[in-house]
Amino acid sequence: MDAVQELSDSELLSRHTAGDRQAFDELVRRHRDRMWAVAIRVLGEPEEAADALQDAFLSAFRAAHRFRGDSAVTTWLHRIVVNACNDRIRRRRSNRSDPADEQNLDLLAHAHQQQKSTGDPAGVSDIALDVNQALEQLPEDQRSALVLVDMLGYRVDEVSAILEVPTGTVKSRCARGRARLMPYLEQFRNR
Repeated sequence: MDAVQELSDSELLSRHTAGDRQAFDELVRRHRDRMWAVAIRVLGEPEEAADALQDAFLSAFRAAHRFRGDSAVTTWLHRIVVNACNDRIRRRRSNRSDPADEQNLDLLAHAHQQQKSTGDPAGVSDIALDVNQALEQLPEDQRSALVLVDMLGYRVDEVSAILEVPTGTVKSRCARGRARLMPYLEQFRNR
């Protein structure tokens, strides 16, 4: 019998559905770092990302028998992680009001101006927080495409498979997302 570490992802998934308890553990071990990178980039908060990742792997564990093999197992896992992140964002948005969002953006802009004028060395982390806040303002389809292409470096055809949309749709979502982010991120050019 082959050691699980030497099996392909699709073989591991098949073994998992047949009852092999070690097979899914190996899939998680192989891909958790890359999936974590997706979750943390989409959500921006470690606790939320950890919860989304746990939800995603649980969903994958339960849905493994429905995997058709139309794409790579990693593409299927990415799709599940992105969906779990988007679910958390939808829940988060439904729990807050629009006026508070505008006030938070105003506070961030004011804090950024103060930090810029005082030369605060923590500015780099402030920029990361501001970028995450800006990404939250995008529709989830644009945010997912931008994170995968621009922040994580996936090719457009890979993102097309992950999101299950045509490559042209990925390109247009990225272009629209960049256009929506540009006014907000202009403030960082002069740093």
